[in-house]
Amino acid sequence: MKRFDEDIAFKMNCGILVSDNTPSEASYSRLLTKLSESTILEEAQEKVVLQAIAEGFIIDDTVAIDATHFEARDQAPPKEEKPKPEPKKRGRKSNEEREQWLIEQAERETNRPLFEKKIDAQLDVSFTELRTEVPQEPKWGVKKNSEGKNVRALF
Repeated sequence: MKRFDEDIAFKMNCGILVSDNTPSEASYSRLLTKLSESTILEEAQEKVVLQAIAEGFIIDDTVAIDATHFEARDQAPPKEEKPKPEPKKRGRKSNEEREQWLIEQAERETNRPLFEKKIDAQLDVSFTELRTEVPQEPKWGVKKNSEGKNVRALF
């Protein structure tokens, strides 16, 4: 009932003029009870669907209605406290860590498919082998466009 007083657009959508008084909670509750007991809303929906089919907006004979539940906007959900991650070690890696990292990088490079390797590695391969190794399925990913927004892209 509070929304009737605060939201003029909602009041107008419900058929109540701005100059009219807001209905009491009891009369609003009685209206909702009568609407739920009658079939008038289903009949109105059926008329709208039939009109949309007649005007060509709906081509198929199957119609799905989305009844997604939205949470109320009145109160924000409580925030979860996240533990602070430990800060990363800054500076140059030690020689042992660097050697381990180089070994891991070399392993990754050798295990990559032919078309994910650098072009230098593809130069010595025959044309027939290159042709058989061409990826058949596209890979989708996300990259940023010139405006800095994320867009789906084919890789």
